[in-house]
Amino acid sequence: MIEHYPRPAGLPAPNGYSHVVAFAGRCVAVSGQVPLDADGNVVGPGDPEAQAEQVFRNLGTALAAAGATFADVVKLTVFLTDLADLPAFRAVRDRYVNATAPPASSLVRVVGLVHPAFRVEIDALAVVGDHDGR
Repeated sequence: MIEHYPRPAGLPAPNGYSHVVAFAGRCVAVSGQVPLDADGNVVGPGDPEAQAEQVFRNLGTALAAAGATFADVVKLTVFLTDLADLPAFRAVRDRYVNATAPPASSLVRVVGLVHPAFRVEIDALAVVGDHDGR
């Protein structure tokens, strides 16, 4: 079971996330994914949209390995090195995340990530089973 509470009374309007998500089922924790392809090559150096796209592809692959999809994601944590990349991140996120029932999210601006060419890293928490008839 997944219950979304996008905007509880007294909280500001969210932009692409729910303030609260409650769930029951098997938890799937996905480590922070970075803009590397399957061969370990950096994708889109200097291109925040290409990097976000690769990160979401990697998240999808990791989720699938545990029998989950983006519909099962209850929490995203996003690390950006430059807040000017936020519109590119949001554009990509909105292609992967359900706009009517988005996950809870945190966004953190960081000085740097593990590789100097990385502009974004995202980790996820998902829940599978006990919802939507699964």
